[in-house]
Amino acid sequence: MVMAQSPLLPTWIDRDACSLDDFRAAIDRETTRDDVPLAAAITANIPVYDGDAVRAAAADDPKPLMAEWNAVFDTGPGIVAITNALDDHDTIDRVSSVLRAVADREKDAAAGGGDHFAAAGANIRIWNAHEKLCMASPEAFARYNSNPVIPMVSRAWLGPAYQVTTQVNIVRPGGKAQTCHRDYHMGFMAEDQLTAYPLSAHRISAALTLQGAIAHGDMPVASGPTKLLPYSQTYATGYIAALLPAFRDLFEERFVQLELAKGDAVFFNPATFHAAGENRTTKVERFANLLQIGSGFGRSIEIVNRTSMCIALYPTLAALKDTGDLTADEIDNVVAACAEGYPFPVNLDVDSPLTGMAPPSQQDLMRQALAETWPAERLASEVRAQADLRRVN
Repeated sequence: MVMAQSPLLPTWIDRDACSLDDFRAAIDRETTRDDVPLAAAITANIPVYDGDAVRAAAADDPKPLMAEWNAVFDTGPGIVAITNALDDHDTIDRVSSVLRAVADREKDAAAGGGDHFAAAGANIRIWNAHEKLCMASPEAFARYNSNPVIPMVSRAWLGPAYQVTTQVNIVRPGGKAQTCHRDYHMGFMAEDQLTAYPLSAHRISAALTLQGAIAHGDMPVASGPTKLLPYSQTYATGYIAALLPAFRDLFEERFVQLELAKGDAVFFNPATFHAAGENRTTKVERFANLLQIGSGFGRSIEIVNRTSMCIALYPTLAALKDTGDLTADEIDNVVAACAEGYPFPVNLDVDSPLTGMAPPSQQDLMRQALAETWPAERLASEVRAQADLRRVN
C-alpha cells in the first residue's frame, strides 16, 4: 500500500503529524484516461466500468483489468464503479426478498444491534447477511455469488483465498448520514489506539480489506449513496485525520456521490474517506448489500460459520453443476464466496501437510467433493472432521 507522506513523518504518529495542506495536496488530483484506459467513463474522478465488458474480460484474460483496478485502489482514486455489475436482476430481487424476511424475523426477535458511525435503529441493518442468506436460501446464494465480478475485483486487491462478509443496510426516507470515516481494521479504532501502532501498520491495514456495495434498487443521489473522497486513501496519517473535525469538514466540502441503478456496484480501498449519505427522499428505501471482503492473511470483521454454510450449500451447488445451470467457473466463484480458502491456522500436531507446505483448505475439500460427486453426507462428514482438527483443545 503506497501512501503519500512527508519524508519527515516518524514511525510513531499522532494528530500533530496530520496536515490539512498535505491532505489537500493528496486529494487535489485528476483522474485521466491515461490512468484508466479500460474504464468506460470517468465520473467525479471515479473510473466507471461496464459490467458486460468486465464479464467478457473475466472469460478471456482478466489480468489487465485487474492490474488497472489494483493501481486505482493503491495510488489512484481508490474507487471503482461498475455499472450492471450483477446483471441477473431476478436473482437480486429474490435475494432482496430473502434478506427482508430475515430482517423481519430479527425485528420480531429484537435481534441485531447498533450501527457503525450512525445512530442505532436509524437504518435496517442485517449483520452477517452472507451466512444468513446461504442458510435461508442456498440456491439464491449460489446464483448471486456465481457472478464473476466480485471474485475478479476481490482478487485484484487481495489475491486468492479472500473471505467474503456482507452486511445489508436499508436506509429509510429521512435516514441520516454517517460521519466521515475510514473502515476496518484501523478505521474502527480510537485515536489513542491508533497512536500505539507504527506507521507501517497503518499502511498494512488498508491492504487487508476491500469495501464494496451492490445496489439492490435504484439509488438517486437524493437517496444518499455513499459519499466518497477520491485519493484520500493515499494520505499516510489518514486513520487519525479522519477523526479530526477539520478533516471531516473538508470531507463534507469535497465528497462526491454516484447515482447507482439496480445491479451497479462500487468497490473501494477501506482507507478512502467515506460515509453513507442522508436519504432526502420521501419514498426511496436505499437498499445496499455492503461487502467487507478480507484478505486470507488477515482477520475478517465477522464470525461466519463457513462449515455450516458449506454443508447447507453443497447439495444445491452439486445439483446446479449436474444440470449445467452454472458453469464450472461460476461454481468455482460460489465456492470461493462460501468456503474458507486459506489453509491456516492449523494444529500441526494433528493436521500437518502430507504433501506440499500446507494441508488442504476448506475450499479444496469442497472442490474435491464436487469433482468426485460425493454424496452430501460425505461432504458434511469430511468438512466437520476438518473443522474438528482445527479447534483449539
